Amino acid sequence: MDVLIHLFVGLHIIGIAALLGGFLTQMKAMGQGTARFVPAMLHGALTMLVTGVVLVGLNEAQGDHVDTVKIGVKLALLIVILGLVYVKRDEEKVDKSMFGVVGLLTMTNIFIAVLWT
Repeated sequence: MDVLIHLFVGLHIIGIAALLGGFLTQMKAMGQGTARFVPAMLHGALTMLVTGVVLVGLNEAQGDHVDTVKIGVKLALLIVILGLVYVKRDEEKVDKSMFGVVGLLTMTNIFIAVLWT
């Protein structure tokens, strides 16, 4: 079971890398007002959602304690990120503030995962 959990943690990290990487590659365009939500951002957020749900299930099945408040906060942030990226995924340009909010929420999600113990 531990190998399976570690596999899904790795996939979860790949998802966050795709989401944050997509954001970071568009930062120069954000400064010029031409940033857009690239497909990697949507796919990364969806990967995070699926793997996060699986991880919670696997940990619960193994009898490990899961901090439901932390998971709830991370899930709420991810749903907001997913909603924004999904709705605006086909637009040529996204407003700077909306694009910045997605980046800020993504980084907040990362810091919650790392610092909230």
